[in-house]
Amino acid sequence: MGRISLEDLNRIREEARRRRELASNGKKAGITVHKGTCGIASGAEEVWRKLFELLKEKEEPEDAYRIMSTGCVGFCGMEPIITVDLPGGEPVRYRRVDPAKLGQILEKHVLGGEVQEDLVLDEETDPYFKGQKFVVLRNRGRIDPESIDDYIACDGYQGLYKALTRMEPEEIVEEILKSGIRGRGGAGFPTGMKWKFCMKAKGDTKFVLCNADEGDPGAYMDRSVLESDPHSVLEGMVIAAKAIGAGQGYIYCRAEYPIAVATLEKAIAAAREYGLLGDDIFGTGFSFNVDLYVGAGAFVCGEETALMASVEGRRGNPRPRPPFPANEGLWNKPTILNNVETLSNIPNILREGADWYHAIGHEKSRGTKVFALTGAVKNVGLVEVPMGTSLRDIVFNIGGGIPNKRKFKAVQMGGPSGGCLPEDQLDTPTDYEAITKAGAIMGSGGMIVMDDTTCMVDMARFFMEFCQEESCGKCTPCREGTKQILNILERITRGEGKPEDLDTLEELSRIIKDSALCGLGQTAPNPVLSTLRYFRHEYEAHINEKICPAHACVALVKFEVDTDKCTKCGLCYRACPVGAITWEKKQPAKIDKAVCVKCMSCIGACRFDAIS
Repeated sequence: MGRISLEDLNRIREEARRRRELASNGKKAGITVHKGTCGIASGAEEVWRKLFELLKEKEEPEDAYRIMSTGCVGFCGMEPIITVDLPGGEPVRYRRVDPAKLGQILEKHVLGGEVQEDLVLDEETDPYFKGQKFVVLRNRGRIDPESIDDYIACDGYQGLYKALTRMEPEEIVEEILKSGIRGRGGAGFPTGMKWKFCMKAKGDTKFVLCNADEGDPGAYMDRSVLESDPHSVLEGMVIAAKAIGAGQGYIYCRAEYPIAVATLEKAIAAAREYGLLGDDIFGTGFSFNVDLYVGAGAFVCGEETALMASVEGRRGNPRPRPPFPANEGLWNKPTILNNVETLSNIPNILREGADWYHAIGHEKSRGTKVFALTGAVKNVGLVEVPMGTSLRDIVFNIGGGIPNKRKFKAVQMGGPSGGCLPEDQLDTPTDYEAITKAGAIMGSGGMIVMDDTTCMVDMARFFMEFCQEESCGKCTPCREGTKQILNILERITRGEGKPEDLDTLEELSRIIKDSALCGLGQTAPNPVLSTLRYFRHEYEAHINEKICPAHACVALVKFEVDTDKCTKCGLCYRACPVGAITWEKKQPAKIDKAVCVKCMSCIGACRFDAIS
């Protein structure tokens, strides 16, 4: 297409909008299969293939429908999800669709006009969507991520046009500062302040980096945005480049995100074709290019200086700061680095205004935050809420609470670098300072809910094992300190702990936090410190009584049936894979320890804590 103008942008927007109005061009129906990673993992590809098979069987011409695929809708626990859009009606979303249900929907709704109410996912009434506010996820499930026209139809690149044609770099930075947005990668540093430092840094060559190296266990916010709405990130990067005077950008995405990588490659190519990347964007004389760099999956490369070393072709080791990247970053040139969610917010701020964004949120934490809500919660998925929403609202109202009649125990925030917060902290608002005061960190947005079957000592061991394995080994406090903490935690979970171990854990944790080189090491002890703070009694039970209250540490489980608690239901008998349990109706179960392999299947099956 070459260089694009405002007239071209508006024309594309209106044409795309007309195409999306199914009734205006005589289409019978629109059928959308949502194929993010979560949908594909649940069977969306099978549903996609079955759709074309059914249309062929019914001798329906494919061009009689507007068939498309999009990314994740957000309610990952309800995948596969499809949307049916009949002319003259409202779009209807269907949940947990398999090939059989697809046939029913096609026959009765698409061809017969009868909505299948028992399969509907109603965003107006479902508690999961109430309380959410979609800014970053505003296009979730609405657009084809491989269609730049679809993005433009939803006011895409309008913020960029405004930034390039009506604003000076200082005005862009001031707008971002005024909005109050803080970095969504975890640290919460004011985005506008970072941009201001880099804008004022001396140098003819500057860089914009997007950190898409999302490595926290249980976190997938950035992946979903890249798969569903990649142009929002590209638009944010170009605006950032204009603000600081950069001519080149890089997106650092982990190789474990193949769909995101493929979607980004297509989005970058389309933006170049439309003249939204490259030379003389909008005829303003401003030029900016973006390249995609695929990382090998090292967790430490989420740290900004390690990421830059990796882009430069060196081993991803962090370096001391100062100098900070805003002055000496990629190839020692002034550089800003923001994560996917931060950059995806930028076009909205430029388009709607800083005052609009600042009106959303809480005290010093403005705007919305996307969380990946996972673990022992009924409604698993992506949640975008105004900053300040309480953890209780997220877990129990949006998340639906704890399944299988279990009790809430803790919520882990901030991934391996975060902390575990107990029930008496659930009224904590999602505010950077409030979460830190409670003993966790906001992090990039992972939120893992745990019920009373989770051992907090073992949870701390799991995260410490992760951090120890992912340590780059450059600094002694992280390399050796995390190893020593892990050794102590492993001994405690085996029933070999000593009372003095608790003091040693606290001392080691504080030394590492104060002396490690980068954020990985400095925050690695957080899960240990938070579980010691709120669940010290569990550590003491492991050490003093040689028991695991959650029945999760195999070495401390006796695998005996408590006949007083046993309801004689036989669930453990049916769950045992090796036949170690004998049971008869109306009789308590018995475990043959000589046959038992301690696989924990019986404990997972028992709903009454009858196995000790």
